[in-house]
Amino acid sequence: MMARRTLAVIVLLLAAAPLSTPRAATQTVTTILGTGTAGYSDTQVNNPYGIIFGPDGALYFCDLDNQRIRRFDPKTKQVTTIAGNGEKGYAGDGGPSVQASLNMPHEIQFDRAGNLYIAERDNHVIRKVDGKTKIISTVAGAGVAGFSGDGGPGVKAQLRQPHSIVFDRDGTLLICDIGNQRIRRLHLDTGVIETWAGTGQAAETPDGAPVGGTPLRGPRTMVMTPEGDLYLALREGNAILRIDARTRTLHRVAGTGEQGYAGDGGPALAAKLGGPKGLAWAPGQLFVADTENHAIRRIDLATGIITTVLGTGNRGDGPETSPLECKLSRPHGLLADPGGALYVTDSEAHRIRLLK
Repeated sequence: MMARRTLAVIVLLLAAAPLSTPRAATQTVTTILGTGTAGYSDTQVNNPYGIIFGPDGALYFCDLDNQRIRRFDPKTKQVTTIAGNGEKGYAGDGGPSVQASLNMPHEIQFDRAGNLYIAERDNHVIRKVDGKTKIISTVAGAGVAGFSGDGGPGVKAQLRQPHSIVFDRDGTLLICDIGNQRIRRLHLDTGVIETWAGTGQAAETPDGAPVGGTPLRGPRTMVMTPEGDLYLALREGNAILRIDARTRTLHRVAGTGEQGYAGDGGPALAAKLGGPKGLAWAPGQLFVADTENHAIRRIDLATGIITTVLGTGNRGDGPETSPLECKLSRPHGLLADPGGALYVTDSEAHRIRLLK
């Protein structure tokens, strides 16, 4: 009788024990571009940041310290320059994009017509590369840091260190104007710019507050879902917010606001983040580049649970033996593939890695 009771207890304990995730157990990490040494060549990058898919299916990324936008063909492994001559500056509007000078390009986006938009932090502008002519021009920002111009032409307005851009479903361009603690909105049909979110104050964001008139603390990067919800990473706020498309209200989904690295396996709302600077959405999940923690974290949007999927929490470069043993060095850009893979710009390791 005692043996049967003991066996029953063991069975119950095994049934209640959490199972390991097969997906996590089978994931691998590899480098698709970069050698670990900064450079400009067919195999080297220098501090890669924002990364997206182009209309042609290739990868486009900001090669930050090379002051260029480059294209990587996953099939041929060929790398080409799309914009930037390698010289740090603000020049070239009205001419070929490859002859223009850029200044710390952080993130890029394509519009529906195939035009490429570039957020240049240190030129305080958003520039556009025409998809057909390859001519570059400025669409927002006067080239001088400041805050002005709401209600008028975007090209006469002042931005302060724009970091991230994303297209809303109505075709307007949202800009993380991080130095002004705002998200600005550029109407591309009229050229008019306005403040869409943020007040200019680096203050806490009350949960459930409306987008308009509510402060943001360091709006760093954004990603939009097909339904129109916008996820926003607050760099100094150490949190992730969701802007509801229907109600236009702000809701915290991750981060306590206190900087740190804690909370894996528990609610994302109770977790600590370290200056998050990149986001990627995939069905049912949100990936966060927890940059100062040198890790990539995943939020299950159904359960709200957060886990680390890549990185150790310590700065380094590999080894690529398994995702949770591979050290990263201040990752910034994330891109989720429809097939389930995740591209990571491991910025100061000078690599673009693939988690799948």
